[in-house]
Amino acid sequence: MLNSKQRAYLKSEAAKIDTILQVGKAGVTPEVVKSASEALAARELIKGCVLDNCFDDVRNIAETIAGRARAEVVQTIGRRFVLYKPSDKQRYTLPK
Repeated sequence: MLNSKQRAYLKSEAAKIDTILQVGKAGVTPEVVKSASEALAARELIKGCVLDNCFDDVRNIAETIAGRARAEVVQTIGRRFVLYKPSDKQRYTLPK
């Protein structure tokens, strides 16, 4: 579980990265979860967006993907979300 200092650090790091995951009108499919899991394994921190043709809530989508990928939701803002999952290689050094 992330504390507020760690969450703030990850939000600032997420501002520097591009969106790599898109959720469309089909919603959270197994393919979306697989893509998110693979991206999290490689990068630890990913940014995703929910397209306009998807009518589900962004927070709900982010939490669903995070739950299935065993990650944590860092932030949802507008139609975008940020997910974090620490890896063995620890790319980001979180503050205590």
